[in-house]
Amino acid sequence: MSSVVSRTPAAPSYQALAHFQHLLQYETDCWDVHHAITNHQQDFVLLDVRGEEAFNQGHIAGAINLPHWKIKSELINQFPKNTLFIVYCAGPHCNATEKAAVRLAELKRPVKKMIGGICGWIDEGFILTSYINQL
Repeated sequence: MSSVVSRTPAAPSYQALAHFQHLLQYETDCWDVHHAITNHQQDFVLLDVRGEEAFNQGHIAGAINLPHWKIKSELINQFPKNTLFIVYCAGPHCNATEKAAVRLAELKRPVKKMIGGICGWIDEGFILTSYINQL
């Protein structure tokens, strides 16, 4: 008897490889972002795409608050064309990162989502700050 997990067979390895390699083009995680920041290897702009009130209550140090509905070319054009934007929101129950990523992609900008958002950041044991740093 098979479990509900194995009832649908896993994809062939070559398909799984392509899928997961492809997925990494769109996503990064909290640990990798934290590692880059704390090791002075930050080669991206970290955007907190939640509203101002949520941002002021706590955010990742160095993040810029730019709510997804405010992403416009005149703001984004302050950055070089090849700037990689990493977007995050509250967590897996929030789709603001997808909305922000759509807007950035429409502006032809490189973008990745930080999976987990604030919830993931806290789950990893990383701290938040509450100073104001808005674009």
